[in-house]
Amino acid sequence: MPKDRLGVAVIGAGMAGRSHAAGYRSATTCYGPGLPQIDLVAIADLNQTFAQDTARRFGYARAESSWEAIAAAPDVDVVSVVVANHLHREVVLGLLAAGKHVLCEKPFAPTIADAEAMVAAADAAPHLRTAVGFTFRRSPAIAAIKERVDSGAMGRVLHFNGHYWCDYGCDPRAPMSWRYKGGPGSGALADIGSHLVDLAEFLCGPIESVRGATLSTFVTERALPLGAAVGHAATELSDVTEPVENEDLVTFSAGFASGATATVSASRVAIGLANGLGFELFGENAGATFDLGRAGEFSYVDRAVRDGTSGYRTVPVGPGHPYVTGGFPMDFPGVGYGQNDLFVFQARAFLEQVAGLDRLPPVPSFAHGLRNLRVLQAITESADAGGAEVKVPHLY
Repeated sequence: MPKDRLGVAVIGAGMAGRSHAAGYRSATTCYGPGLPQIDLVAIADLNQTFAQDTARRFGYARAESSWEAIAAAPDVDVVSVVVANHLHREVVLGLLAAGKHVLCEKPFAPTIADAEAMVAAADAAPHLRTAVGFTFRRSPAIAAIKERVDSGAMGRVLHFNGHYWCDYGCDPRAPMSWRYKGGPGSGALADIGSHLVDLAEFLCGPIESVRGATLSTFVTERALPLGAAVGHAATELSDVTEPVENEDLVTFSAGFASGATATVSASRVAIGLANGLGFELFGENAGATFDLGRAGEFSYVDRAVRDGTSGYRTVPVGPGHPYVTGGFPMDFPGVGYGQNDLFVFQARAFLEQVAGLDRLPPVPSFAHGLRNLRVLQAITESADAGGAEVKVPHLY
């Protein structure tokens, strides 16, 4: 029987955890009525100061210092897991065993074996909703391009060229953290490249093989921090250093089952680009481009105009595009939005799944998270083999 209220908690009070916390807080303000009452119950983090600050800032009733407290809480129904990747399996399995609905951040797990165990646990509890947070699927501009692909307006897709270029790893004085641990493939590839892999498959269908992969590390050691920091923030350093275990940069190409090709790069040492995601998509009859720095628009070209004014045109996102109508307080063309809004749309979609409404496209499943990891593993294997072609299993 549907519940008349849902209690929400977030495990992890860092940068992404705060985005989830804010997303749930705003989820009831968009797309009209229909949800049960949403209670903002708790924020959990090993750093109690972070937990308390995030709970206060976003209006959650209490702060906890462990995920186990969330699992044991009778007033919590829905949980976002936003902690270091290597903790995902333990936390997710514990929450599912406790009967919680779980939205887990990407990358889904540190290993295929961990991901398979998480999928199996979700399959064993079909009454619980589970999902993985690939938030860029909620972009109105990207979803509008997806609609053009699915409608056939772009014709057969030929080429996806994507990049996610960030600069959080540029400074060699940035402190050691879990992001720099875990072995090849767990750095820029897993952290931000996983989003590109998801967007490539979202727009072009399943990747069949990868080739030409390279993993490069430029900052080979980092100092341990003396204090804790949120996200990529700086903190005072000790005089003890540890080796960086994963890559700063990844490049690769991919072939889709459809016959299309992708060229992709992800970097955490792209100086001056704090959050530089973008792509070009070329079809037989049309092309589209997207730049996260101009999130409220996309560019589009087709064969409709053939005279001296032909070329790419800028399309401002508006009510004619997905997620806009009812999604913003001012849902009008040209009114901007940003990445934080995507967490609101994601939270709303997941809460609707839990409530059995399913009026919005669903948040990708645990099986999708496993699929994403299989592609990431193939990319890592290609790099290990000097760029050789590696097939991606058809399992999904």
